[in-house]
Amino acid sequence: SKMTVKAVKMPCTSANVYTKVPDGGWGWTVAFAFFVVEALTYGIIKSFGVFFNDLMESFDETNSRISWIISICVFVQTFTAPLSTVLSNRFGHRLVVMAGGLLVSTGMVIASFARSVVDMYVTIGIVSGLGYCLSFLPTVTILSQYFDKRRSLVTAVASTGECFAVFSFAPAITALKEQIGWRYSMLSVGVLQLGITACGSLLRPIVIREQEEVKAQPAEESTETKYMLENEQTCTSIESIDSGVDITTSPSNVPGKTKAEPKSEEPKQHGQNPVENNSTPPEPKTKLLDFSVMRDYSFICYAFFGLFATLGFFAPSLYIIPLSRSLGIGKDHSAYILSAMAIAEVFGRIFAGWVLNKKPIRKIYIELICVVLLSVALVAFPFASGFWGLMICSVYFGFMLGTVAGTHIPLLAEDDVVGIERMSSAAGVYVFIQSLAGLAGPPLAGVLVDTTKNYSSAFYSCAAGMVLGAVFLALVRPCKTGLCHQQQQQQQQQVEESTAGPPPELPDDFIDMDIGKAENSGKGSDSV
Repeated sequence: SKMTVKAVKMPCTSANVYTKVPDGGWGWTVAFAFFVVEALTYGIIKSFGVFFNDLMESFDETNSRISWIISICVFVQTFTAPLSTVLSNRFGHRLVVMAGGLLVSTGMVIASFARSVVDMYVTIGIVSGLGYCLSFLPTVTILSQYFDKRRSLVTAVASTGECFAVFSFAPAITALKEQIGWRYSMLSVGVLQLGITACGSLLRPIVIREQEEVKAQPAEESTETKYMLENEQTCTSIESIDSGVDITTSPSNVPGKTKAEPKSEEPKQHGQNPVENNSTPPEPKTKLLDFSVMRDYSFICYAFFGLFATLGFFAPSLYIIPLSRSLGIGKDHSAYILSAMAIAEVFGRIFAGWVLNKKPIRKIYIELICVVLLSVALVAFPFASGFWGLMICSVYFGFMLGTVAGTHIPLLAEDDVVGIERMSSAAGVYVFIQSLAGLAGPPLAGVLVDTTKNYSSAFYSCAAGMVLGAVFLALVRPCKTGLCHQQQQQQQQQVEESTAGPPPELPDDFIDMDIGKAENSGKGSDSV
């Protein structure tokens, strides 16, 4: 398996250069960094539900208005994903993640001194949201570049950081609030998030330089030389009579080589020039953001899957504690339910990584099965009653959430979607499209809760979005290999035929021209 890195020119001097994807090495350090970044980004977002009741009481606000804090945060995080891709390709993943860690910590620390919910919108929603984007997306992108055969398994295991964070942070923050209050607890969380900056310093750039690049060049010379020899043999059969056609022995006029005329003379003098001339094409690959992925029908369907599936990612984690409190379950037991969900998510991520790491398997179909089962888990919540009923639903939901949440972004690197070469740009566009669902999901659930006075409506809305996501996910593979792909090829052929114009005149008839000249000259000599 081969992989090309688009951003070869990086500002950091300590880049790791490999002849092929290492599937280890410094990649294990990057995997550990991703584990911690997951814990301090998505782990905190999913644990933010422990502050909901305190914020409602302190600011005297409704459930839906408090939900806008996380909604704005998730929206900014996903909406600015293309910006994260551009900055990573320009300045490198390391500097971008370190800057994101500073923004995340700054926003959370300032939010601890907020006097209104609007202040929370700005600090956690905008400042920390931008930091989350700059921290998470570059880390998962560079981790995918360090691994190939083990990519699914390593990414799934490393992504369990958020699960361990929810498991440990939810009870810890709940206990800490009783001692020092919610403001100082939020301040402590902000200081802890400075660890993202330290993890960013571990993200060394990776450069893949294949050894086959130089060896592939002599093949072009051999074809040109072969054509030159054939032409020379043809010319000598005319008894050295000048045909007046100088282009017969020029490789630049060989069919299919008409664009190589300016470079046709240099390779004759210096054998190394073809390698030097071909060393410049990587420049177009350094695009800061490649929107060509939007022309792939398979990616469009996958993006719509992410758009609707995002509706079911965050709302259950935010509303599981209020739902348990509405059923008469105490604070401590409610925190245990959220922690159990996090533990189950760990096993779900590891299980999904292990299954997807198997060779003879179509990963997109496994993802589809997991999404369908996750929809069933969301529908089961309204039918739960009591502590153990919610505990069973939470464990089932957490396991299925882990199978989907830990794999949906790394699956962009698969050939069924876009492939590893365009994953950086595809991830930016994909997460950008998710921003609408991230903005509308929690507030929509909050409005339904305020209207129906029942938390079950929030889970129904999440299940509806997940079902729509499953429909689009089922169309990804057919669009890649079915009718949609064939139509796309036909359109490309039509464009090529229309732009190609009439076929150029080929020098194949120079033999007739030369023979004609030879006969005329022979008749002239006989008449004399």
